[in-house]
Amino acid sequence: MCLLRNFFKWTCYQDLKLYNSVSGVKMNQINKFDYVKSFETEDRCLPNCWTVVRIDGKNFHKFCDLHELQKPNDKRSLELMNRSAACVMQEFHDINIAYGQSDEYSFVFRKDTTMFSRRKDKILTNVVSLFASSFAYFWSTYFGTEQLLYPPSFDGRIVLYPTDKNLRDYLNWRQADAHINNLYNTVFWSLVNKKGLTTTEAQERLKGTLSGEKNEILFKEFGMNYNNEPAMFKKGTVLVRKLMRDPSSDKTKKITIAMNCDIIGDAFWKENHEILEMKTSNLYENTEKFVTY
Repeated sequence: MCLLRNFFKWTCYQDLKLYNSVSGVKMNQINKFDYVKSFETEDRCLPNCWTVVRIDGKNFHKFCDLHELQKPNDKRSLELMNRSAACVMQEFHDINIAYGQSDEYSFVFRKDTTMFSRRKDKILTNVVSLFASSFAYFWSTYFGTEQLLYPPSFDGRIVLYPTDKNLRDYLNWRQADAHINNLYNTVFWSLVNKKGLTTTEAQERLKGTLSGEKNEILFKEFGMNYNNEPAMFKKGTVLVRKLMRDPSSDKTKKITIAMNCDIIGDAFWKENHEILEMKTSNLYENTEKFVTY
């Protein structure tokens, strides 16, 4: 690898010399511009911390309206989000777990990751750009002939969590947010689509209501039991890696699988203890198979 890198540098140097001879620019004139590199800064993630990259759809209310996505939930869109997130996990093996709901996804990198030398800008831009390009690339897989009317975009942020408890509390917060938002939206759009209320009237009707009251509205006025709603809508989606044996080759491979389950309680973390234990790279084989949605 070192020889290859040196050869690449030598090739670039020869190309630069050729360019200089053709253009008339001297090497010392090129070198005098090198000082501009000093303006670049490198903001690195603190060591020994879980690195979480959370992405959000930019102005997705407009995106949903323009593409006429089903409300309160569009299964195709959620599956496309999951497919895009799986692409990110497939590319970056240092991600232990990912959690998504609505138009957001969180990716958790293991504590000792050295990816891009832990540079925040590199980690963030690579994750966000791959997710956005995957979303556009796989659009037709889930929406068929429906045209993507303009390029979707996502913003992102990086947050560091020093302890396992901090990380679990973060993921608990995101799943609790999914439940609260989905319950509200389920009642809200039932009032609008089935009862004919305007969005303003529905908003006023739900103002100040508690979760029990929202459940009661669904049951009494629409005959809906919120507990029977799809788990993907209520709980979001968790992507994890599992070591499984391939019957065809009798080798163990890492499989990326999706689950729609509760992650707030202890049961999930006991059954998937390797998520928090996989803090270092030497615990798992460097092989992976992607499960297609």
